[in-house]
Amino acid sequence: MPDGTLLDEREEQAYRLLVGLSAARAAELAEVAELTQHEAAEVLQRLQAKGLVAAQQADEVRDVGGVKLIGRVLNGVPGKELKGMADEYKKKLGSGVVALIGVEDGKASAVVGVTDDLSKSLSAVELVKAGVAALGGKGGGGRPDMAQGGGPDAAKAPEALRAIEAALADVK
Repeated sequence: MPDGTLLDEREEQAYRLLVGLSAARAAELAEVAELTQHEAAEVLQRLQAKGLVAAQQADEVRDVGGVKLIGRVLNGVPGKELKGMADEYKKKLGSGVVALIGVEDGKASAVVGVTDDLSKSLSAVELVKAGVAALGGKGGGGRPDMAQGGGPDAAKAPEALRAIEAALADVK
């Protein structure tokens, strides 16, 4: 959660459920958070107004050299939550790459997931290293299908995503 941001109890619950998810999933939010559909839509609007959930946060899949890519900067998301989120996105993609940059307390954590069918030709480790370098970090490691790292410059999170995308384009 970004510093200084005050949320009521429902907003807090909604925020935790929605980070990295599509804002179009208000029906699921309503069910899980025990809100009416109208209440869930209002909570989403308040979170968007506070800049905590992007207004257009549909699962945007880009094609990079014939490989599907989902790349997101997630404000207020700790690094320890990124791997699970990446696994969920990998399931949705079926085949492709997921790059998530979590920004919290001025630092950034990067996770790259590569679906099993591509992990022999694409290395999550090499891709995450490109993103980590853009964040001012060194290294990054893991397995061919899932890697992580971080850096001290959270302001460069969008650049880290672009660096991962460029590294993906270079491989393909």
